Amino acid sequence: MLHTPRRTGVRRFAVVPVLASASALLLSSCGVIDSVSGSSSSASPKKGDDITVGLMLPDKDTARFEKFDYPLFKARVASLTHGKGKVRYANAEASVAKQSSQFGDMIDAKVDVIMVDAVDAKAIAPDVQKAKDAGIPVIAYDRLAQGPIDAYVSHDNELVGEVQGRAIADALGEKAATSKVVMMNGDPGDPNTALVKEGALSELKGRVDIVKSYDTDKWLPSVAKANTTKAIQSVGLSNIAAVYSASDGLAGGVIDALKSAGATKMPLVTGQDANLDAVQRIVAGEQTMTVYKSFLLEATNAADMAVDKVQGKNLEFDALTQDSVDSPTQKAIPAMLVPVVALTKNNIKSTVIKDGVYTVKDICTAKYAADCAAIGLK
Repeated sequence: MLHTPRRTGVRRFAVVPVLASASALLLSSCGVIDSVSGSSSSASPKKGDDITVGLMLPDKDTARFEKFDYPLFKARVASLTHGKGKVRYANAEASVAKQSSQFGDMIDAKVDVIMVDAVDAKAIAPDVQKAKDAGIPVIAYDRLAQGPIDAYVSHDNELVGEVQGRAIADALGEKAATSKVVMMNGDPGDPNTALVKEGALSELKGRVDIVKSYDTDKWLPSVAKANTTKAIQSVGLSNIAAVYSASDGLAGGVIDALKSAGATKMPLVTGQDANLDAVQRIVAGEQTMTVYKSFLLEATNAADMAVDKVQGKNLEFDALTQDSVDSPTQKAIPAMLVPVVALTKNNIKSTVIKDGVYTVKDICTAKYAADCAAIGLK
């Protein structure tokens, strides 16, 4: 049974547009921005700029990891260390065994700190302990890993679910109580899944009729598509008013299943991650919304934390970790929780375009030109 990480003393972020400072952290320029967080500290650095940071990401199916998180993190480390710091990168490609092997490689290479987004939060605990025994600090990225981690950087995942659930309930309005909703949750091996689901249920439970609920192994769109097909067969296509989808990848599978079943008008469908194809589906009216979690802020702040940790700065006193969370194996983990925003067709310009994640040209390809024109996206 999955234990849900409990947040302690967490400041709840308002659902507001991403901080203006995110616009300055564009992929093309993030390598030349000076560190703010490391500008003052009374601590004596353990090391100088010649450091090696291990970055371990979980899969390649989630577009943001390879396209944004890794290059942003790498550029920020270079900027903070005057070009002397190195990033040793590994992607587990959704394999627990592969990530464990990669973790061992990081330890053998004697990296100075490991930043890890775990494929399986529980399974990785022994590897985290081995790093600790070797004197290498470990910071959990995006997902809260078990074991003796030093800090955690992610988003307020319960708030992500609340934003998704609220989008459905508000859109259904007076019809909500009698509207049938299917829930397509994430991977039960990911601790974020429980938090996102809890947040969604806080907005949906008692307000809509939840007729089916599924977990999605490894966040695979193919599994989401298969489960949606089952739901359609059980509930009836015309009876489904909304599909709560925990991520954009799952939303893609959900929408494929709905189309295969003959849907001409889509029910409400949520998502998260602001993947390019999801933004295009929103423009086209196939997906209702996504949750934009600024990976610009998450990746650059994670790099700040990694470098500061190696150089002997105190993450809590330097205000990098103003929150704290609990895992099943550890209490009061210093944490940074980055704010999130609900992205709809009405605020594409002020979110992903303003922050330089995508251009209008990226979104408005020939296939979506008419839809873009209809909402004034040009």
